[in-house]
Amino acid sequence: MKRKGILFVVSSPSGGGKTTICRELMKWSPELNYSISVTSRPARAGEKEGKDYYFVSEKEFEERRGRDEFAEWAEVHGHRYGTPRKFLDEALSSGKDIILDIDVKGALQIKDEYKESSCLIFLLPPSLETLATRLKKRNTDNAREVEKRLAKAKEEISFLKEYHYVVVNQKLSQAVQEVQAIITAERCRVGRIKVN
Repeated sequence: MKRKGILFVVSSPSGGGKTTICRELMKWSPELNYSISVTSRPARAGEKEGKDYYFVSEKEFEERRGRDEFAEWAEVHGHRYGTPRKFLDEALSSGKDIILDIDVKGALQIKDEYKESSCLIFLLPPSLETLATRLKKRNTDNAREVEKRLAKAKEEISFLKEYHYVVVNQKLSQAVQEVQAIITAERCRVGRIKVN
């Protein structure tokens, strides 16, 4: 028996912990493949080409989008992000699991296009106040940008019902364990097994 590949989509508001949790999941389950997004934004300090993102110009991003190379794409905080379709299709057809660290708009596009193969997990901050504190501690945004991100968080949280699972990220280790349990359960679902 073989199992079909699964797209595990992890979303949260900016500062909600999705990237940190995805990194922990990759350590826990080496057979998870991380989907590296293409972005038009400049690299942040410490980010590496081909590891964190594929960094491209606005022009190149638009050309790729015009060729329908993205399974999903979104504009977030003035920059574009997209998930390469070819990577997802090849991984799924060979039974590999993929973890995607993407926003709500992208998650809904993946859910629509890969209905049977996707599992959407939303990481919810314990409160908007906690989220504001986390955003300020990151020291990557000014006060105005933090306010924009909080307003966007409220909008994103309104789409919670579109997800299969929600995990409150109060304590990192507990949130990671809960997402691990979801992944384990999804891998065991009868509908995910290919019977020859």
